[in-house]
Formats: sequence, structure tokens, C-alpha cells
Amino acid sequence: MGFLEDAKETVEAAAKKVGRAVEDGVDHLKDKADEVRAEAEVKKAEAERDSVQARNDAKEHLRDH
Repeated sequence: MGFLEDAKETVEAAAKKVGRAVEDGVDHLKDKADEVRAEAEVKKAEAERDSVQARNDAKEHLRDH
């Protein structure tokens, strides 16, 4: 029975290792998704800032003329 117990322990250890690898992969994907989402929010904010600045510049130009 020693062989079967060793095999069982080996399989359990391998299953735990695979489980940890899957969890790490999922965590990495979530982190990457958060990063992409944050970059998109920054780009949106920058575009909005540029739009407001252009609108204010146009208003200022109309006031001057």
C-alpha cells in the first residue's frame, strides 16, 4: 500500500500546484483588466480636458473679436 499512498500524495500535491497556478493566472488577468480599464479612464479624462480647453479657447477668441 505504500506505493498507492505515495501516488495519492503526489497527485494531491500536483492538483494543489495546478490550482495555485490557475488562481495566479486569474489574478494576473484581473490585474491586467484593471490596468486597461484605468488607462481607458485616463484617456477619456484627457480627451474631456482637451475638449473643454478647446471650447474655452473658442469662446475666448469670440470674445476678443
